[in-house]
Amino acid sequence: MVTEPNAHANWPPLVLDEWEPTYLTVHRFTQVLGKLCLGYAPPQNHWWHSALAVTSRGLTTQGLTDGARMFSVTLDFCRHRLEVHCSDGAGGEFPLEGLSVADFWTATLETLAGLGIRPELNPVPAEVADRTPLNEDRKHAAYDRGAITRLHRILVLVDNVFRIHRGGFLGKSSPVHFFWGAFDLAVSRFCGTRNPQPPQDPMMAAAYSHEVISHGFWPGGDWPGSARVPEAVFYAYVVPAAQGLESASVVPSSARFDAALGEFILPYEEVRKSAAPRAALLQFMETTYRAAATLRGWDTALLER
Repeated sequence: MVTEPNAHANWPPLVLDEWEPTYLTVHRFTQVLGKLCLGYAPPQNHWWHSALAVTSRGLTTQGLTDGARMFSVTLDFCRHRLEVHCSDGAGGEFPLEGLSVADFWTATLETLAGLGIRPELNPVPAEVADRTPLNEDRKHAAYDRGAITRLHRILVLVDNVFRIHRGGFLGKSSPVHFFWGAFDLAVSRFCGTRNPQPPQDPMMAAAYSHEVISHGFWPGGDWPGSARVPEAVFYAYVVPAAQGLESASVVPSSARFDAALGEFILPYEEVRKSAAPRAALLQFMETTYRAAATLRGWDTALLER
């Protein structure tokens, strides 16, 4: 394995217990941006239109359409501000520190209204146990600049590795995208076959309409209906499930199959402290993909570059 210069310094620690209050707050900030995507982006398959993207500045919506204008909304994790940019040159911004989720909701809608954009958003958060409406949530109000800076550095590094992995696939593949429901960065590969048993829930049925192998990064925490994951992890899963996947040989050796989650997980800390984090993550993605694709009978010769 080739050593990456300054690898340990480049991949910063992200200890869940140390930044969870900020995580819970900013998670809900991202949900406001995601709801704007649902309202202003043309629908795409698998809900891709609703996802955010990692940039050199932070997390952003795609270009959203308001009449003849395009606008985007960005959580700038370098300046620690929300920024709105419009195609006609107009814009607005406000600082992220010191705001409860309810304050953030109000400031976002007021900033947009000042630009002539007046969305109607459902304030109930998605995929979280605490369903307090975002416009009423004053409990979550933490913002640790250092933690957010570390999170952004990690997202930039992981985004790059995910794009490298994506580049080796010729079949249908998702963009590398940030899903605000679960607060995870993900990339998915498809073989072109419909899922014979799509989920009953209409939203999930659209997400998993076709057979898919997905990889992602999640900071950990509480997941509705599942056991708490106490640390940041990388994950890999296939839908529909592949019989025998739990026994597949994957690397690094610190990766394991979590029966409760039904997927492979690899602790972020194990990747971070390895001699070559990028190589270790690529090995995890490649070996878990190879195991799942083989068990599901994908035509890898056709699908891969």
